[in-house]
Amino acid sequence: MKTEDNMAQKPGNSGFAPAVSPAASTTIITDSTDIVSGETSIPTQGENMPAFHARPKNVTAALPVIMVVQEIFGVHEHIRDICRRLATEGYLAIAPELYFRQGDPAEYDDIPTLFNELVSKVPDAQVLADLDHVANWASRNGGDMRNTAITGFCWGGRISWLYAAHNPQLKAAVAWYGKLVGDKSMKQPKHPVDIAIDLNAPVLGLYGGKDDSIPQESIEVMRQALRAANADAEIIVYPDAGHAFNADYRASYHQESAQDGWQRMLAWFKRYGVAPAA
Repeated sequence: MKTEDNMAQKPGNSGFAPAVSPAASTTIITDSTDIVSGETSIPTQGENMPAFHARPKNVTAALPVIMVVQEIFGVHEHIRDICRRLATEGYLAIAPELYFRQGDPAEYDDIPTLFNELVSKVPDAQVLADLDHVANWASRNGGDMRNTAITGFCWGGRISWLYAAHNPQLKAAVAWYGKLVGDKSMKQPKHPVDIAIDLNAPVLGLYGGKDDSIPQESIEVMRQALRAANADAEIIVYPDAGHAFNADYRASYHQESAQDGWQRMLAWFKRYGVAPAA
């Protein structure tokens, strides 16, 4: 198996989020020799949703599926590389463009405008329904729907918690620094703390102790909610990491925490049966 330790690291800007350019020198680009990857289109709710997928080459058996949910920046090169990394581990990984109805995040070069004009307009209900169609697409394209998990980063971390309460067939979820509490709205009627009692799948949460956007108090509130619900979930806090500590293309990257989180994620999937055939 390949891990971050033996993936090539190359700096560069091509295909990364304009709002956080230029890409950092720590940027990881995965060797794609042993995988097949590319763009596809997924029918959902009467429309066709763009998505990126990656899988190992020369595998005929149905593959375990990991749905990869984007940061606020959409499916840019970092998220595509997350899919490639998972493919090297033996998974069919799919990252759908979950903002495709509302706009293109690549058209924004600053985070506040991106959030206010695009991200805030995307309804949770739409996202969860689209992810159901992603799972269905995977089952028709070499994936095992009975062997499906989800992981997401920042915006996608929050969605991963919500999807674990939404889809009763999901086997496991790993949420990287996703918001846990917040103001409610018509588009965001619930947050992870509100659905702790409804979780269908075990969830691993990976958070940074120096994350100014997700206070430690909110993590403790979530832990209390999970304990009260007797939920199968665990939250790990890396004391030296801030927000987006797995984003190797950004200055926020914290290598030690990111590598440990990656291995914990893979172990979590395997613990709950989402694993490639031996």
